[in-house]
Amino acid sequence: MEEKFAYIEGAEQPISMHPKKFALWLFIVTVVMIFASLTSAYIVRQAEGNWLEFDLPDIFYYTSGIIVLSSITLHFAYISAKKDDLPKLRLGMGLTAVLAIVFLIGQWYSWIALVDRDVFFVGNPAGSFLYVFTGLHGLHLVSGVIFLIIVLISSFRYKVHSQSMDTMEMCVTYWHFLGGLWLYLFMFLLLNH
Repeated sequence: MEEKFAYIEGAEQPISMHPKKFALWLFIVTVVMIFASLTSAYIVRQAEGNWLEFDLPDIFYYTSGIIVLSSITLHFAYISAKKDDLPKLRLGMGLTAVLAIVFLIGQWYSWIALVDRDVFFVGNPAGSFLYVFTGLHGLHLVSGVIFLIIVLISSFRYKVHSQSMDTMEMCVTYWHFLGGLWLYLFMFLLLNH
C-alpha cells in the first residue's frame, strides 16, 4: 500500500503554459512561416532573372542599430520589473517605446530613399519584395509598439511587478522576436539583393 502512495506522490505534473503565452507562440510561429515563405519566394523569383540591382538605403543600418538598442532598453525594463524597481521599469519601457517609434519613422524614410533611387512597389519584383518585407514587418512592429505602450501604462497602474510578470514576459518575447526578425530580413537582403 505504501508503494502505491509513493508512486502517486512521485507523479509528474503536466507541463502547462499560460494560455495567452501559448497563443503568442502560435502567432510567432505563424509569422515565421510567412516570412520564411516570402524569403523563399524572393530567392526563387530572383533566379528567374529580370531583377533590379540596387543598394539598400543606408537608413537600414541605423534602424537596425535602433532595434538592437530597443531590445537592450526593454531587457533593462524587464530586469527592473523583476526587482520591483518601478521608476527604472517605466524609464526602460518609455525609452523602448520611443525607440520603437523612431524605428518606424526610419522605415518610412527608407521608403522615401527607395523612391529617390527609382525603386517602386510596382515595376520590378526586387522593389516589390523589399516593400512587402519592410511593410509587413512594420505592420507587426505597430502591434509591438501598441503592446509596449500597454505595458508602460500598466506599469504606472502598478500592474507590472515581480509578482505579476506575464504581460511583461509576453511583451519582451514579442519585441525580441520582432527585433530578431528585422535583423534576419536585413541580413537576408544584404546577402541576396
